[in-house]
Amino acid sequence: MDRTVRTVEDVLALLDGLFVSESGSGHLAAGDGKDFWDRFYADRSRPVPFFPAKPDESLAGYLERGLIAPGRALDLGCGAGRNALYLASLGFEVDAVDLSPVAIAWARERAAGAGAEARFVCGDAFALAGTELSGPYDLVVDSGCFHHLPPHRRVSYLALLDRVLAPGGHLALTCFAAGEQGMGSEFADADLYREGRLHGGLAYTPASLRWIFSDLVEVELRRMRDEPPGSPHFGEGFLWTALFRTSEPSQPR
Repeated sequence: MDRTVRTVEDVLALLDGLFVSESGSGHLAAGDGKDFWDRFYADRSRPVPFFPAKPDESLAGYLERGLIAPGRALDLGCGAGRNALYLASLGFEVDAVDLSPVAIAWARERAAGAGAEARFVCGDAFALAGTELSGPYDLVVDSGCFHHLPPHRRVSYLALLDRVLAPGGHLALTCFAAGEQGMGSEFADADLYREGRLHGGLAYTPASLRWIFSDLVEVELRRMRDEPPGSPHFGEGFLWTALFRTSEPSQPR
């Protein structure tokens, strides 16, 4: 007899085990897939659109338009560090986290080559929130992490934001848009559990994003602009890009 559930985290871990790795290498842990992402980042010569060291066009736009200002930033699922290094170059104090040691090693090489100061941490952001990723952060950047989480881990994600985002801080999110063939699963949440797979990542509608992040203030939500290969920015039209903000603390009277 196996009675392992006592806490909410025990329930989340149990649900993690219902999902099989897309690569067939066993079950996924919370936001896991380290082996898959290690293999993904191992060949740097592949023509993957987000391999070049260029930031999201949306992130660059937020800064150019004055919607966000330099401060402390956390890059979730940072990969090879393209957004983290961009922010560091503009004066942000950056922490960046990814599950993949291969991706983190590449990001650190890039930082050393650019003379940029950013702290790259390898591990599960949910487990590290409040310890190595202590916050408070003025900006949390997520370009492609959120849409790889199983539905129950949205609970963990929102708890992480609640724990580390400063009052008035921003979430800059990029994720799969529904309605794009082959780019993000549109299975209902319940069906994902029946299938035991995430089908390469989850697509979202504007309504679903607004509902999930309804405790935050929406600043902007739009399709990402397609950027040509020679652009200094990354942009793909099958993605949503969104900027949300926490509420400012109320002022005493």
